[in-house]
Order: sequence, then C-alpha cells, then structure tokens
Amino acid sequence: MALRFIGIDPNTGDDESPTVWVDQENHELVFQGWKPSPELEVECAAFEVPGHAKGIPAHEAVVRIPGRMVHMIREACDAVEHPDVR
Repeated sequence: MALRFIGIDPNTGDDESPTVWVDQENHELVFQGWKPSPELEVECAAFEVPGHAKGIPAHEAVVRIPGRMVHMIREACDAVEHPDVR
C-alpha cells in the first residue's frame, strides 16, 4: 500500500490526531478520526438508504472528522482523481 499523507487536524493535541491520507495504489481516501458517540452511531445505523440494509456492516466504521479539515479532504479528493499530479 502506498499511503500519501495529506494532512492532520491543525488543532491536534497530544491525544488526538484526525488525519487524511490517500491510498495511491487503490485510489482511496483514508481517514483517521474520532469515534462517534453511541447516540451518533445509532442514528447513522438507523438511516435508511434505498437499496441498502439499515445498520453499519461489521467491516465498516463511522468516524468523525472536524470541518476545519475540509481543505485537506478536497486535496485528497484531487489526489485520488488525478494521481499523476503533485
């Protein structure tokens, strides 16, 4: 796996580190974020999307990323869409 570091939450302290990477080999966004509150996880699991079962599959997770990282997520999206541009 070839991870490209995009950025880390600028307000990161010693015990927090929401981070954005791009998996260049698989053309995927990779996020590290905060675990949701139990209430948020239940709300997400209850959300109905046409064509999909309710719930969060065991191999998936809900993570929270602070809004101040939007520019990093945009950069990561660009890196996935245009892998040859640096």
